[in-house]
Amino acid sequence: MDAQADETFREFVANRSSALLKTAVLLCGGDRHSAEDLLQNALIKVAGHWNRIEEPEAYVRQVLYRQQVSRWRLRWPRRELSVAEPPEQNPAADAVSAAELRLVMRGALAKLTARQRAVLVLRYFEDLPEADVSRILGCSVGTVRSTTHRSLARLRALAPELAALGPAEAEQQPSHLESPVEVRP
Repeated sequence: MDAQADETFREFVANRSSALLKTAVLLCGGDRHSAEDLLQNALIKVAGHWNRIEEPEAYVRQVLYRQQVSRWRLRWPRRELSVAEPPEQNPAADAVSAAELRLVMRGALAKLTARQRAVLVLRYFEDLPEADVSRILGCSVGTVRSTTHRSLARLRALAPELAALGPAEAEQQPSHLESPVEVRP
């Protein structure tokens, strides 16, 4: 890599790594350490091809998704997420703070399979159409639809306190919640 390409790569990493890390955290079910490893490995792969990449962010995201798919195909053992204090089990809808809501969402996402989590992240966090999700994950559009349906149903079952938020209340929550799904009662 020449000096100019090296500089543009460093700028890209400095400017976009936090957004890419958020996606990686969601793909890893809230495990920040795995997400950091996932992002670091993706950036290492991208660095070798940097001169040939036309859309760097899209390319890095594609590498993230594909690496995560490879991880769950290998069926790596799941790790527990350690937190200082366990989140509340049944907080009232009007008393749910943004931090509690993120913890509940993170916990529920962590209980989904890696494929379910990947589909939800791509569909709702990345806001990709079903056709793009099927292309990225290497499956049919029907598989994306059925996995999305089953994943949302399981998410609702795992986190009923999210279903207590109606569409109006969910819209009033701060946008930094990074919730990849819209939960309807």
